[in-house]
Amino acid sequence: MDTRLLRTFTALARTENFTAAAEELHVAQSTVTVHIRDLEKELGTRLFDRLPRGARLTSHGHRLLARAEEVLDAEARLRAAADDGAPLSGRIVVGAGETLCSSLLPGVVADLRAAEPGIDVQIHAAGTAEAVEGLRSGRVDVALLLEEEAGAPDVAAQAVTRLPLVLVAAPGHPLAALDRPVTPTDLAATEVFLLEEGCSYSDALAHELSALPGERPRTTRFGSAEAARTCVAAGLGVALLPGVAVDQALADRRLTVLDGPGAPDVAVLIARHRARWTSPAAHAVTDALERGLRRGAAGRGLVLTRA
Repeated sequence: MDTRLLRTFTALARTENFTAAAEELHVAQSTVTVHIRDLEKELGTRLFDRLPRGARLTSHGHRLLARAEEVLDAEARLRAAADDGAPLSGRIVVGAGETLCSSLLPGVVADLRAAEPGIDVQIHAAGTAEAVEGLRSGRVDVALLLEEEAGAPDVAAQAVTRLPLVLVAAPGHPLAALDRPVTPTDLAATEVFLLEEGCSYSDALAHELSALPGERPRTTRFGSAEAARTCVAAGLGVALLPGVAVDQALADRRLTVLDGPGAPDVAVLIARHRARWTSPAAHAVTDALERGLRRGAAGRGLVLTRA
């Protein structure tokens, strides 16, 4: 069997879109169509339902997807063994939250590209749930999670650093003028901007506020730390965010740190799929991320975790 057909199959399963799959594989959309048609003919079964908004795996497609990934994994192992000693190469997708994508990650990836030009490092902005699902589907090779644990038994994760969390407001916000620490009751009386559900520290604060007797806290969820930061800087409310997401705004005095309910530092995890083979290029990327995140955290005065 031509493994190119399997590669197209798994790409279309991930993207659920013929155009997106073609872009990922760097081929024409017609090539994707032909590959899927040929594979369905060879296997004697329909793998996808063609719908107006994309392609969805059939029950047979779902059943065969894991087997196709196993074949491609074995092919990758074989090629790696044959290329032993050759310069590292390959496309490695790193999934990470927007906070890391805009703060610590760019410098690390730039250094890695300079040191290993044969490795094509792609950054995919994704929240925890999307990054974990990306590891499972194979769309993401390595994930960086701002969580205490990955929350999935098939995902292996290692903490490499911790990021301080800060409660921030605009300097002119009423809570910034208090001569005492901010209480949960104070927060429940104002607008609180949180990151999307599934973000552990945002969920913890939301739970604490909702548990207050007689209070109906006003919370707004965002998928982006930048969106929350912008709303806070405009004086619309307060937010609990990693310090690296607001350090420049604090330096520019567009935001100020409130003395309020303490929140533990949040771990940065490097995660991968337990069962999927890790290529030499992926190992190099993982090692570079670990070194770079530790170095970047130390440079910003953050808290390091030794494995």
